[in-house]
Amino acid sequence: MALKREIQGVVVQKAGDKTITVLVERRVMHPRYRKFVKRFKKYLVHDESNQVKIGDTVSAIECRPLSKRKSFRLSAIVKVGVE
Repeated sequence: MALKREIQGVVVQKAGDKTITVLVERRVMHPRYRKFVKRFKKYLVHDESNQVKIGDTVSAIECRPLSKRKSFRLSAIVKVGVE
């Protein structure tokens, strides 16, 4: 069995029923300028109980494809946000 990827990011949108959009930020070194730059990507995450609010920091784990773009499910709420 392959290892499951785990992502951590901030919830930026509640996209329909049982779905949240998570913004994941990673820092990579620029190949020429040797400076760390931020790279962002949005993932759709399955939230079965609709318990997450916008602004929360969450952890998600990879699972089977649940829809066209959704292949992560909510693992834990790391930190509760402002809203």
